[in-house]
Amino acid sequence: MIFKIFSKLVSVAPGPLRLILVFTLVGFTQFTAADENSPYFSIKRLTMETANAVALAAVLDCRAQGVQATATVVDKNGIVQAVVRDTLAPPVSLTVSRQKAYTAANFSVATSELQRQANSALANLPGLMMGAGGVLIEAGGTIYGAVGVSGAPSGETDEACANAGVAAVIDDLEMAD
Repeated sequence: MIFKIFSKLVSVAPGPLRLILVFTLVGFTQFTAADENSPYFSIKRLTMETANAVALAAVLDCRAQGVQATATVVDKNGIVQAVVRDTLAPPVSLTVSRQKAYTAANFSVATSELQRQANSALANLPGLMMGAGGVLIEAGGTIYGAVGVSGAPSGETDEACANAGVAAVIDDLEMAD
């Protein structure tokens, strides 16, 4: 029933709103119970230790490239779980890394894939960052959250560091599935 309503809304919605509706629909499909008659469903979450490991690995990867950065890990709802800021990372990197992680988690896609939306009305929503550097923490078809990195001279470097953070825990996540 809800999918029919969303399908109708998506077909008549203008561009940016259509994108929001599509991502919302995709999000709903991730939370459907295996048994539709079940009164609950299970959600996999990162442990504190895993979230911290992702953030630390991302910052250490940036440091190895000569970059002082901040990494923020959020859960699949965009709520902050861990933050690591290198000694000389600029203070603004705290805000930017959080926004990148939040955006990746809420749109279920790396922020580099949203860069073409940077001049749309969607980009003006508070808390969103359409620049590269936010990636999903995903294993075995499950999205656990996202990590955002900021501090490098380019978003591509931020994204490479974020991917290194995810790579540090991906085997553990895949084995847990």
